[in-house]
Amino acid sequence: MPGVKKPLFPTAQDAEAAFYEAFTKCDLEAMMAVWADDDDIYCVHPGGARVTGVERVRESWRQIFAGGQTLRFQLRESQYLQGMMLSVHSVYEHVAIAGEPHPRGAAIATNVYQRTERGWRMIAHHASPAPASASADPEPRRATPPPKTLH
Repeated sequence: MPGVKKPLFPTAQDAEAAFYEAFTKCDLEAMMAVWADDDDIYCVHPGGARVTGVERVRESWRQIFAGGQTLRFQLRESQYLQGMMLSVHSVYEHVAIAGEPHPRGAAIATNVYQRTERGWRMIAHHASPAPASASADPEPRRATPPPKTLH
């Protein structure tokens, strides 16, 4: 929004914490404060199409928040690829609805942050449903990594 001063996120991890806090609180203004003011930003919600641009990303979050569900997140198995200007975070989002005793399931999310003159800002969020095996056990596992595959 014009005239509204966005907070400064000194690290990509600070921006990510603000992203999930805004998501938990269904706070559209706080959510959009995390995002860059760039029409190249994009977001893919689980099972949804890619939405591109500030206004379309804002509208996608407005629709999600209009559902009125209070969500809680446990992030697991976070991996970070940190550069000077970009930071890519891959996380398992274990999602529960407030008041329900067990998590609904998990999503695998990739969050991309860019360093700007006003601190770190999200430029991409892509979440997909996690396989059932990841949804069943929210505790991190130390397994042998699968072989790398190009696709």
